[in-house]
Amino acid sequence: MANTFGHLFRITTWGESHGGGVGVIVDGCPPRLPLSEADIQPDLDRRRPGQSKIVTPRKESDTVQILSGISAGQTLGTPICLWVKNEDARSEAYNEMKDKFRPSHADYTYFAKYGIRAWQGGGRSSARETIGRVAAGAIAKKILHEQFGVEVLSYVKQVQRVTGTVDPETVKLADVEANIVRCPDATAAEKMIRLIEKIRRAGNTVGGIVEGVARGVPAGWGEPVFDKLEADLAKAMLSLPACKAFEVGSGFGGILLTGREHNDLIRARAGKVFTTTNRSGGIQGGISNGETIFFRLAFKPVATVMHEQDTVDVNLQNTTLKGRGRHDPCVLPRAVPMVEAMTALVLVDHALRHRAQCG
Repeated sequence: MANTFGHLFRITTWGESHGGGVGVIVDGCPPRLPLSEADIQPDLDRRRPGQSKIVTPRKESDTVQILSGISAGQTLGTPICLWVKNEDARSEAYNEMKDKFRPSHADYTYFAKYGIRAWQGGGRSSARETIGRVAAGAIAKKILHEQFGVEVLSYVKQVQRVTGTVDPETVKLADVEANIVRCPDATAAEKMIRLIEKIRRAGNTVGGIVEGVARGVPAGWGEPVFDKLEADLAKAMLSLPACKAFEVGSGFGGILLTGREHNDLIRARAGKVFTTTNRSGGIQGGISNGETIFFRLAFKPVATVMHEQDTVDVNLQNTTLKGRGRHDPCVLPRAVPMVEAMTALVLVDHALRHRAQCG
């Protein structure tokens, strides 16, 4: 089920970048949850193209429609179908790519697997596929907030060598949305924006790091072996377009410490357990420990660059290809709501599994 994610809270995304539309089926949403398009649209607006000078200029309203699973403004407990129409696809920009594979794109690998591909806009490999994830994630965030008191947030931490200083314990959504690059560090954000503009003018692209945060997650969510909470988060994040690496808590930096330095010491106060540090990133043994969960994702530079590069055609003959069309010079600002969505989808699934197993 390559297009389905989750266990008790399952989503199946569908649609191609230049087809009639894209969307998602959400199965397993609890009944009697107040829900309307207004609960979902804000996150889609944060993800949509054309929202600022540092993202792709493709003009899409990304207006969501709920087609099933709702009655009198509440969920029925039955599958919810969400649909977004494609309004501004320009397939002619991809004509040359019908017979040539874009370097570092999914063009060749999709062709090698299926023997056919949607060359217009990349089909399912396009970031437009994530519309379904973000729409479903908005529902998951609503459940987490209203039923479990959990807050999910993410933000741009680094663009190439420009790094922001952000405290995952205190950062707020208003701080993230205060600028177009979605870095809460205003000084670093200005440098990031200038860098992305410079890279775009050069016909090039740039990558960086997004940090994800979940606050208020109680101890006990997750499974001890194959479905460890960080393992499911890693799978979710690495399934996002252009994501190439994942680390939780101290991550790779933890190798610089000894065990005595790295251990999160455990204390109790007023009947509540807490740790004096949080190098584990809120997860130990694959299960949440009640501390803030935080992790980082590395996104590569977008593959489409406006320069001629070596490639091969569908007949496996050497050729060259220059990028055309409308593309993001940096995926990070629009990746922020995608990371939040995947975080929420993992957490709500584990929350429902924990409730079903442990009460």
